[in-house]
Amino acid sequence: MTDPGSLLLLVLGLGALVLKLWALADSVTRPAAAFPAAGKLTKPAWVAILAVALLLTLLSGASFMGLLSIVGTIAAIVYLVDVRPAVRELNQGGRWG
Repeated sequence: MTDPGSLLLLVLGLGALVLKLWALADSVTRPAAAFPAAGKLTKPAWVAILAVALLLTLLSGASFMGLLSIVGTIAAIVYLVDVRPAVRELNQGGRWG
């Protein structure tokens, strides 16, 4: 059996993986023109950042504690907390959707 600490790290790693996947999928579905209109990096920049974050996590075996995985998780959180709401707000206004 695995100890609780290992199980916790596994759950956190899988959670970070899902978070990055969600952020990448969301960024791909948003209109490109809405990103600079919201004062954010361009859509290709965010898609690249999030794709690299996801890829590095997959290559590291969904490890939660690796430095690159943590940086990628932070990038996904920034996208979901800051960029996504700004882009969604423009999209809901009908101008970009």
